This record gives sequence, C-alpha cells and structure tokens, in this order.
Amino acid sequence: MAEGTAGEKAIDVTGVVKRYGDKTVVCDVDLSVRAGERMVLIGHNGAGKTTLMKLMLGLTHPDAGSVRVLGSNPATAAAEQRRAIGYLPESVAFHSAMQGREVLAFYARLKGVSADECRSILAQVGLDQAADRRVSTYSKGMRQRLGLAQAMLGKPRLLFLDEPTSGLDPSLRKQFYDLIDTLSLSGTTSLTSSHSLNEVEARADRIAIMKSGAIVACGTLAELSQQTDLPIVVRLRVTANQASTVAERLAAMGDIHRVNDHGIELSCLGTGKMALFRQVAGLGEVIEDMDVLPPRLDDIYNHYMENQQPQ
Repeated sequence: MAEGTAGEKAIDVTGVVKRYGDKTVVCDVDLSVRAGERMVLIGHNGAGKTTLMKLMLGLTHPDAGSVRVLGSNPATAAAEQRRAIGYLPESVAFHSAMQGREVLAFYARLKGVSADECRSILAQVGLDQAADRRVSTYSKGMRQRLGLAQAMLGKPRLLFLDEPTSGLDPSLRKQFYDLIDTLSLSGTTSLTSSHSLNEVEARADRIAIMKSGAIVACGTLAELSQQTDLPIVVRLRVTANQASTVAERLAAMGDIHRVNDHGIELSCLGTGKMALFRQVAGLGEVIEDMDVLPPRLDDIYNHYMENQQPQ
C-alpha cells in the first residue's frame, strides 16, 4: 500500500471535546482510521459530523483531547503535509467569473501540481467538455464535480469528503465512488460524511455512527449488524396453495409477516437463522425459491437513533 501499511493510522482522535459557548457539539470522541481505509461517518443533522471533520482538518481546535492526522497535529502541520490532504466541503463555492479550468489551475498551483494532471482529473470527473465554461453556467452537480476535482489534485494521501455526492445523478455518484475505490487501492485514506446510507453501505470499509456529538457505534457493516442483533427477513416462494401449510410448519421459527397464495415472508434473529434454514430445507420441493435479506445500513442506523443514548 502506498505511503505506509494497513497497520498505520492516518487519523487518530482520542477523547476529543468541542464546545461553542455552553453547547458541546463533539463529546469525548475516539476514532482511528487506518491508512488506505474508506471510513464513512453518518448521523443526523447537527450530530457533529462536520465539526469533527473540521477538527481533523485543523480548521478549529478541540477543547479537550488529541487529534493526530498523518502523524501530526493538523492545526500546526507543515505545508508539505497539508498538500497531502484533499477536502471537499458540503457546499462548494468558486469564483463564478472563472472558467472551470482556471479554478482547477489555481488550486493546482497551490499544491504544486502540473497542468497535465488538471486535464486528466477534469476528464475523470466528467468536466473535460465544460472546462472552458464559466463556473456561473455550471449546475450544482457540475460545481460539486469541480470541487471533487480540486480535492483529488496531487494524489492526496487523505481525503475528507463532506456530503460529496450532493447534486450528482446516480451515474455520476457511481463514478465518484469508483474513483474513491481506485484511490484506496493505491493507499489513499478517505473519510466521507454522508446521508445517503444505502449508497455508501457497500463502499465503506467501516462505518461510524454519530448521535448528539458522540460516536455511538463503529465497525464494519457485518459487525454493526451483529451488535444490533436485528432480525433477518426471509422470503419464500412456494408451490401454489401451499403457503398456509408452510406458514404453519414455520410458525415456531420466526415471526410471520405476510402470507399469500405463492409466498411467505418471515423474520428471525441471526442466532436462529440456521435452524430456520434447516427447517426450510426439510420442506422439500414445496419451496420453489428463497431470498434472505440481512439488515440494511438504514435499519442499523435507525436502531441506534431510536435506542442508543450517547455516553
């Protein structure tokens, strides 16, 4: 992995507290992100996600605790280290009279990046045909893509992305995450804040859930699913007119939600799924098909929002 190994910490936050007046917006947060990892930060509006990201960028200072980014305090980091970081804020704003190419060239000079890389990145984000247009003519999605382009300049070791796909259509969202995946393979670490839960669940190595300034859970999707012990949903397609009989035989294995002429939907906890599968297998050819639906990220998120109180 470029610029280090998987064991290195690109971000290490310990016991961080941030207050504005008498309001605590980040409360005793611990979070570490390994080099090359794709970390996603989710939470309600006002949960503290953007403030935590600004602390990691050195744009504001913690009232307590420690923040280390690429091995240093981001507030006092050297210029060379700052050039190794890319940042895409939630709301991007560029000079409307400048051309897209001029905007990117301006940021490239700050990072010491060549014009050739500017052209390549504009093509990657789908703006090569609009590079000579003024930013004032750009749609919201185009401005967002230009913001992503400036964040990618210089092949950064670490990317901070705050709601990066806002204003992008589904095709461009996929292209964006494909780019992040490619950068991750070369060693780039990313911390992405997002409200699009189903969009990021398959693109994150780990997910941190924030609520009222605190991180209430952090782990892989499988780990979070196991911690919440939410039920799986099983959908069965059965031989015509056999659904009621099958439902009676499976009634003790889980909660039956729906029965019709050709199908049954039921749920059970993860600890009981193998027993349910064995029971279904024993029913023989009456079972024509089976779909197993594990908890989605939005199910896990809602569980923590409804049940978990911040420490």
